[in-house]
Amino acid sequence: MISCNLNRVKRVLCVGAHSDDIEIGCGGTVLWMIEQSKSIEFYWLVLSSNPRRAKEAEHSANAFLSARDKTVVVKSFRDGFFPYLGPPVKECFEQLKKVFTPDVIFTHCRHDLHQDHRLVCELTWNTFRDHFILEYEIPKYDADLRSPNFFVPLSETHARKKVKTLMRYFTTQQNKQWFSEELFYGLMRLRATEAASATRYAEAFYCRKVLLGTTN
Repeated sequence: MISCNLNRVKRVLCVGAHSDDIEIGCGGTVLWMIEQSKSIEFYWLVLSSNPRRAKEAEHSANAFLSARDKTVVVKSFRDGFFPYLGPPVKECFEQLKKVFTPDVIFTHCRHDLHQDHRLVCELTWNTFRDHFILEYEIPKYDADLRSPNFFVPLSETHARKKVKTLMRYFTTQQNKQWFSEELFYGLMRLRATEAASATRYAEAFYCRKVLLGTTN
């Protein structure tokens, strides 16, 4: 297994269609990156919310990022309708690339069966064509999880903070049968096994394209 070093990353863009997507998909990795470097700047973009969900997203983002140099933006595009909204969602991405140039981007994966997630992934790649993009996974009823190829081992501390923060701040989701500590821990345990990780937990991503940098 080949190792990849994210320690030199300084600017991170996290994109989620809905208020809890970023935390579910890459929350543990964000916590790990913050521990590795004191100078990372984050841009945290959530595209769909209502007033209550927007507050959840903002509180959770602040809990994950703490006193970091950060920008948290929560939009109110209609849940489930991204492909039918088209131009305004696309314009949001066009504006984003004018204000933030990331070293790494976390976004949804292309084979996600939720229509909002797929469009966010497509627009991420359309907008940021020369960037390092990692596509995260969201467990759901549709059973669309596949075989990821990029793994980030997580300490038990990071795994527990991720799950506890999800359960604390996203109270509107706790009536859904899939939103549970057991599911979040279970997926991280499975990915740790697949990565032969020395830790008990890991997050996994889909990395489509990587360029090996060279020095002159």
